[in-house]
Amino acid sequence: MIVQTIRSLIFYVFFIGITAILAIPMGLYSLVAPKFSGYPVVWFWYRANLLFLRLFVGIKSKIGGEENLPDGPCIIASKHQSDWDIFALLPATGRRPSFIAKKQLLDIPFFGWAARNFQTISVDRKKGRGALPQMIEQSKDAINHDCRIVIYPEGTRKAPLADPNYKWGIVKLYTELNVPVVPVALTSGLYWPRNSLVLWPGTARARYLKPIPPGLDPEEFHAELQRVIEAETDKMIFEDLDKGISLPISDAFQQRIQNRRSA
Repeated sequence: MIVQTIRSLIFYVFFIGITAILAIPMGLYSLVAPKFSGYPVVWFWYRANLLFLRLFVGIKSKIGGEENLPDGPCIIASKHQSDWDIFALLPATGRRPSFIAKKQLLDIPFFGWAARNFQTISVDRKKGRGALPQMIEQSKDAINHDCRIVIYPEGTRKAPLADPNYKWGIVKLYTELNVPVVPVALTSGLYWPRNSLVLWPGTARARYLKPIPPGLDPEEFHAELQRVIEAETDKMIFEDLDKGISLPISDAFQQRIQNRRSA
């Protein structure tokens, strides 16, 4: 535990360090540069952080299902368990990523300026449902720029096997944008737990699932999206659990495992 804590702290030093080092010049550049012109910097940040994860804490990365990504604009709707999910999904966005993020992140000097260079869609959570019209307009603009929009339908990180809570914002996007939605299942929370400074070695996995075509009834789409993501995520998590993981299993997690297995 002590050794892994030290390894994790070393990772965070490099992770935060390279983010800050790149954000300052990229942020200044983004104030005057055309959109999407800084993608090489983003790609370097992505590759560097995956390398840091592997070297310092022993987390490898494995992505599958790329054949399910359609040509052209789409919505990528992913389970969200850790910051690894951002790294994992970047290649799928091509050279025109567009993440939906809370407004507070875009208000950070340099980092927020850089994020806006990539058509990042700002959501002001304080406005509640009132934030939807602005999110839709920004999303339409992103689709018009041939972006692939990344959204985490539950709105926050969830512990592995926690009860799902899919918001209706993704449904509004689905009905308004008329593009396919690619569900994403993943296991990152087994290795980079939320609300924990300690990361654990293993292979974090993500899988792109078959796209849901536009045109479904909103409630049908909402139910189908949750069904396919949760079913595949549970399957992948139990595959990893059966192989054995380094993460200590708490009583709460053990209870979730028992409840989900019995279900």
